[in-house]
Amino acid sequence: MNHSCRQCLTAAVFSTGAAMAGAQEAGHDASAAAQANNPLANMTALSFQDYYIGDITGTDDEWGNQVWARYAKPFTVGSSNWLLRASLPLNTFPVGGDHETGIGDFTALAAYLFDTGNPAVSFGIGPQLTAPTATRDELGSEKWSAGFANVLFNASSKKFQYGYLLTWQHSFAGEDDRADVNLGAFQTFLFYQLGGGTYLRSTPIWAYNFENDAYSVPVGLGVGQVWKKGNTVFNAYVEPQVSIADDGPGQPEWQIFFGFNMQFMGG
Repeated sequence: MNHSCRQCLTAAVFSTGAAMAGAQEAGHDASAAAQANNPLANMTALSFQDYYIGDITGTDDEWGNQVWARYAKPFTVGSSNWLLRASLPLNTFPVGGDHETGIGDFTALAAYLFDTGNPAVSFGIGPQLTAPTATRDELGSEKWSAGFANVLFNASSKKFQYGYLLTWQHSFAGEDDRADVNLGAFQTFLFYQLGGGTYLRSTPIWAYNFENDAYSVPVGLGVGQVWKKGNTVFNAYVEPQVSIADDGPGQPEWQIFFGFNMQFMGG
């Protein structure tokens, strides 16, 4: 079974987690803390995220799993500010009546950070590239793909932060006998601070495959905890997600999203 659509869908995930939750610690203003944890902030970040997929469409109630390692690093070009984010998955999917595990396709994006005139509102847009690095044909697209990523984050409220990530990519090279990639994805960021570093979250990804009209529309609700030690902000979270509409093979009927993120202040 070809899981390239699922590959592209989760590749859209930005390094949110610790990026979104306001670190509420003694002596820190809540609104300033929320802005400091902006995903487009000038901080290096490392995250490990896992999707346990309990039921995949087009299979006999088969399960799957994706573990993502993500690294984000701010950089400058002249007087312009950018953020580089690189992601690599370890995939486990049903293949030929069994489950196979291996590295998936590598994805990188670079977002140009606009000066919005409001330090609580961040906006970035830039190119995205996916490379066919999967160790097994069935665990990747076998296609080179390119497109764009656009992200917005609003931390004006010390209680509620929100935003989105919009991506699109299309294949331009690779194995001719594999389906072309032409995928759009939209991820919402909704975070409500409960105090003491605890927060509620919802970050589902809605995806549409323009090649075969397959789509996935999940909803999610989870909880996370943020804490700070030295110059590092840590965050651990869990978010169950369930599909309310989907069509086509390789889509998650339900899944559980786990994550552990680190942001390095001044890094």
